[in-house]
Amino acid sequence: MRDVEGDADAVSADAMSVEARARALTPDLVAELERLAAVPSIAFPGCPPHEVARAHDHVVRMLTEAGVRDVGAIRLPDTPPVVTGTIPAPEGAPTVLLYAHYDVQPPGDESLWKSPPFTPTPFEEDGRKAVRARGIADDKSNIMAHIGAIRAWNGRPPVGVRIVFEGAEEWGSPLDDYPVAHPGEFQADAMAIADMGNVRAGQPTLTVALRGVTDVVIEVRTLEGAKHSGNFGGPAPDAMLAIVRALASLHDENGDVAVEGLRREPWTGASYTDEEFREAAGVEPGIPLLGTGTLGERLWSGPAITVTGIDAIPVDKAAGACVPYARAKINLRVHPEQPAKEAEAALVRHLKAQRPFGIPLTVSVAGEAGDGYRAGTGGPAMEAIAAAMHAAYGTDPVQMAAGGAIPLVSALHKAVPDAEMLLFGAQDGKCNLHAPNERVLVSELENTVVAEALFFAEFAARWGDRR
Repeated sequence: MRDVEGDADAVSADAMSVEARARALTPDLVAELERLAAVPSIAFPGCPPHEVARAHDHVVRMLTEAGVRDVGAIRLPDTPPVVTGTIPAPEGAPTVLLYAHYDVQPPGDESLWKSPPFTPTPFEEDGRKAVRARGIADDKSNIMAHIGAIRAWNGRPPVGVRIVFEGAEEWGSPLDDYPVAHPGEFQADAMAIADMGNVRAGQPTLTVALRGVTDVVIEVRTLEGAKHSGNFGGPAPDAMLAIVRALASLHDENGDVAVEGLRREPWTGASYTDEEFREAAGVEPGIPLLGTGTLGERLWSGPAITVTGIDAIPVDKAAGACVPYARAKINLRVHPEQPAKEAEAALVRHLKAQRPFGIPLTVSVAGEAGDGYRAGTGGPAMEAIAAAMHAAYGTDPVQMAAGGAIPLVSALHKAVPDAEMLLFGAQDGKCNLHAPNERVLVSELENTVVAEALFFAEFAARWGDRR
């Protein structure tokens, strides 16, 4: 990315008036966001589908009112509609695809919320205005950022716009496989993927890498049934002991991943401080962080292995008996540039080689592996968003990565390989996405709207300069 110091001066007078309009939109955008966040649009099985449909209709209305034309849908099996729409590009101007999603995570244990999760509640955090609700940061604030940027140009931005707003991102939908087979529906010169945010509030951030993901299940059966631990314990092969010993092989004594064939490299971009990470992760006092190297390396440019579940006898139902069967699910996060299937194969090889106490394990893959993504950083769209962020926030953006996988980003890149991918948004490191008391800061929403609106002008100008 080039140096953008002083790039705010390059923003045209027309764009500066757009900035003023964008900031003036904030109260109305927050009110619309609160109305949208009040809809429990959870696309998980068993949740009311009419609520997701209600959020869909709300989004369609806002897009239409903002000036988006041909608002329609991609309809895929067993999933809510993917909202689509266009604004034609002025002659000679580039087109930008805008992505976000209108579905949300379930609220979880509602007793942990300070206010009902689907009752958007304004409050102040360290003197800054905020609103708390499930899905208000992930990803409904970013829906509003896109709509606000279009409204700031009165529906006539200096670039073409293509809308792709998903309705089942949190659960997983067939959209991840769709772009490669239908690239014409996603043609654009840049893609603004607004499902991310800033490393910390007030620090504009571009996400330039995403880790891939895969899941593996191991299981072991050692006895035909539970056997009295007094009569048989000792020589009897205990399935739980075998599972625990196999899981222990996945990390070394420092907590670093110990599976050969998984890619790891130093991270040179921005990162959290240890204190910020401990607070965001809710690490208990006195408990150390795992692994060696920088946080960025452990979070983003190296692998991570998490045991996400174990099936065995629960403690409150435990008897004095040897456990005959146990199973565990392992989640692997993969270096952004390592194919997820390659990393998955390395993990499977490692586990199949384990024979705890001479006991073989059954190893199987759970679900589809999702590749990560690494963005280029030198094109006109990347330069334009950097300049726009500088103008909106008053400081240069930094680059970071994300440990969470977004398989659709890789799919879009494969479908339209020449399009620049820009990952940013109104979230920040303390927004509590997927956790109780999720919130968005009004200042982050406002600055994201301004940055995106200015990006349209900056990208159009740089696109014309290429000729």
